[in-house]
Amino acid sequence: QVQLVESGGGLVQPGGSLRLSCAASGIIFRLNAMGWYRQAAGKERDLVARITRGGSTDYADSVRGRFAISRDNAKKTVYLQMSSLKPEDTAVYYCNTYPAQHRPDYWGQGTQVTVSS
Repeated sequence: QVQLVESGGGLVQPGGSLRLSCAASGIIFRLNAMGWYRQAAGKERDLVARITRGGSTDYADSVRGRFAISRDNAKKTVYLQMSSLKPEDTAVYYCNTYPAQHRPDYWGQGTQVTVSS
């Protein structure tokens, strides 16, 4: 019943930018805080950024100043604008609620971001 569909990933050179999108259905989007999470190969899944239903944001130390999370309640979509990308940003990026719901339907497929020269 819940569907969170990530898109916008791809291959980018160090220093480049990407904008990720997450389209939500099956939840009352405007009443949920949302987050972006990422999982690099062989590593744990970590929170990257979150945004409350009122628009307050917070970021992991590793991305603060480079990434920006935003939301459009009319489109039921949350975005992650990524700039000054580094190779260590390479990961599969997922959206979820914040706090995350650890169920398969909430995690979805993710979108691959690869930063490489």
